[in-house]
Amino acid sequence: MTDATPTNSASPNTTASAAGPADASAPRLRTRVPLRWGDMDAYGHINNVEIVRVLEEARIRAFGAPANTGYPVGEPLSALFNELPQGAQALVVEHRVRYLASLEYRDVPAEVDVWVTTLKGAGLTLAYEVRDGVDGTRCVLAETQLAFLDAPTGRLLRLTSTQRERAAAFLSDSPFRR
Repeated sequence: MTDATPTNSASPNTTASAAGPADASAPRLRTRVPLRWGDMDAYGHINNVEIVRVLEEARIRAFGAPANTGYPVGEPLSALFNELPQGAQALVVEHRVRYLASLEYRDVPAEVDVWVTTLKGAGLTLAYEVRDGVDGTRCVLAETQLAFLDAPTGRLLRLTSTQRERAAAFLSDSPFRR
């Protein structure tokens, strides 16, 4: 669980947030992702592989888990993924990660802003800004490209108009287009 102050009382994991340095007017979803002692590597900071886990946790806390993939922990601010039809999968196509500063292990969750940078017919790209939960240092910028697949048929699954509308509410620039 997290200790964020939610704007949606049903969700202890996320809050609405104004964007940081990239675009001060664009809405983002903010979540706090707990760090684990085992996430730390021999150099004393969160390992690069574990950063990708932090991104995944933030993505699920912000937009929900795909339907029928475990038990929900809480309602996300934007129920984008948990309304996928039975048999649908949200598959990672690509990750792009830029490390700006070391994220040190602390018994305080990292703050992660999540937003949408690209909407396509059968997928989207999400961006992230990971900050130290103590001093707010910007540690990581990242993007994840996702595609939606109908597992039984193996065909790409197009976003519905409702999903597109929800995702478009958080559409802003890529952190890599500066």
